Amino acid sequence: MTTSPQHPPEEDHGGAPVGRRLVLGKLGLGALGVAAAPPLQRGLETFLGAASDKDPTGLTDLLPNGGGFRYYSVAASVPRKNASTYRLKIDGLVDREADYTLADLRALPQTRLVRDVQCVTGWRVPATPFEGVRLSRLLDAAGVRPTARAVRFTCFDGTYSESLTLKQARRADVLVALRMQDKDLGHTHGGPARLYVAPMYFYKSAKWLSGITLTDEVEPGYWEKRGYDVDAWVGDSNGRDDEPTA
Repeated sequence: MTTSPQHPPEEDHGGAPVGRRLVLGKLGLGALGVAAAPPLQRGLETFLGAASDKDPTGLTDLLPNGGGFRYYSVAASVPRKNASTYRLKIDGLVDREADYTLADLRALPQTRLVRDVQCVTGWRVPATPFEGVRLSRLLDAAGVRPTARAVRFTCFDGTYSESLTLKQARRADVLVALRMQDKDLGHTHGGPARLYVAPMYFYKSAKWLSGITLTDEVEPGYWEKRGYDVDAWVGDSNGRDDEPTA
């Protein structure tokens, strides 16, 4: 596995990749999110957020929404979690398994990062604030065993998964995010909690995070099994040359 030459920040307190591009091109909607006026963007985001929960085809998850983001989901439907029902389990090669509630996560020291978000399909949202708990803090609390080499992430959609090497997971710019754009994470954007891997393409930032498992090797995630790179540094993977997210 490779590591990134980028320096971690200071604390201040989505078939193969071409498949998505082809679908968006066929829908003829790639520029809609950019061209729409702000009121239309807000209305579109509200509509698509509701529609995507009821869409068994998943096509609404490929449409652009307000703010430059697009919805992606690989499950026909995703259950909703709130402060009462959300749990994040940490297990695997650790000394102390943990089961965090949303209140538990909010009570921990929070880190705020402001970075561009870059999707492997080409769209980019500049200067997007994310806030949450550094993943390294949760790993330290669990007591990572010497045999652990990687971290696997699972999601309460029941389908999506991701992985990082242990070295990548310990970076200061990898969060269990609870807020985005200075608001609590909503369901559509992966709330109540999602993974946020700032220097990698956005498919690594798994939505609807429910499990963190320490493993002895990297297990390719959902999209990596379908052609994406396991190491997903922005501008240095997946055949793309985007500017690094900063």
